[in-house]
Amino acid sequence: MQTLTVITNEEKEKILTNYFKQGTGGKLDTFPSKEKRKLVVLGAIIKRFEADQRYTEKEVNHVLKPVYEDFALIRRALIDYRFMDRSGDCREYWVIVE
Repeated sequence: MQTLTVITNEEKEKILTNYFKQGTGGKLDTFPSKEKRKLVVLGAIIKRFEADQRYTEKEVNHVLKPVYEDFALIRRALIDYRFMDRSGDCREYWVIVE
C-alpha cells in the first residue's frame, strides 16, 4: 500500500528556496535525505526535460551535470521515484507523464 504525501504550496516553495539558492533553474546545493524534500526537488529538476522526447544516458547526464555534482545520483533518483523511466538496455530515457 502506498502512502500519499501531501505537500502544500508553502512547503514546496520553502523547500525549493532552501535547496536551490539561485532558483530552480540553478544549481542544487545539496540533495535532501528526507523523502518529502526529495520529491519536491526532483519535481523541479524533471522540468528541465521535455515530456515528449526520448533521451540517451549521455543527454540525461548533460542536462543533470549543471544541476548537481553527483548527477548519477540524481539520474537514479529520477528513475527510482518514477519521474523518468528507461528502456531495459538503458539506452533510452523518458519523462513519465501522469
